Amino acid sequence: MIDNSSPSRFKAEMPQIPGVAPASARRRSNPLLPLIIGIAVFGVILLLVVRWFAHSRPVQTAKRVETPPQLEVPSPPPDPASLLPHADQLNPVIASVSELSKPWSSVDFFIRSNDGQNIPSTIVRLPSGSPTAASGYWAFSRNAPYGPCQLEYVHDVSALRTGYDFRAATHPLVGNPCSHTLYDPLKMFSLPGNVWIRGAIVQGSDIRPPLGVEIEVRGNKILAIRTE
Repeated sequence: MIDNSSPSRFKAEMPQIPGVAPASARRRSNPLLPLIIGIAVFGVILLLVVRWFAHSRPVQTAKRVETPPQLEVPSPPPDPASLLPHADQLNPVIASVSELSKPWSSVDFFIRSNDGQNIPSTIVRLPSGSPTAASGYWAFSRNAPYGPCQLEYVHDVSALRTGYDFRAATHPLVGNPCSHTLYDPLKMFSLPGNVWIRGAIVQGSDIRPPLGVEIEVRGNKILAIRTE
């Protein structure tokens, strides 16, 4: 006789659908699913932490270092004195005959003295005398013989009449602007010892004419040899 009162002896079977595994079987077939979910959750949390950390840090903007504009500083103009001829023993040439072809034309230059100083000087083409001979020129030091003044060759006759108040001026003269003394290149002056030099004083109180510079003419070249 069969006892149907005990339920444990009988278990109802779930109907089987072809191609579909039972739920318990599916759970047993995916053991890595919890690990994958955990990794995904950890990645999301890590991303949120990184973003929060990046936004919480003070933003440091890189300072742009700007190079200041390069200003072109113009070079100073050359010293006019450096452009003038400088006569010394090795190169005494100061001008050419063609440069001084016209009467009363002039050229400024420097001549080296025995003590090594460069003396500012001027050579003037005289209206008389041959341009191929030294007698056709007068060269003199622009340093005043006594005192710190610089002599000037005044080519403008009207400036002699107004600046020096010398109404009798008819041709260029050499002047001392400190003492208002004027020297005439066409007149000679006698020094003690019966020495005659060019540049007689026609106005003013200076003691003597400018110191002369000895010159020579060699072909087309004019040379400054020595100072007085």
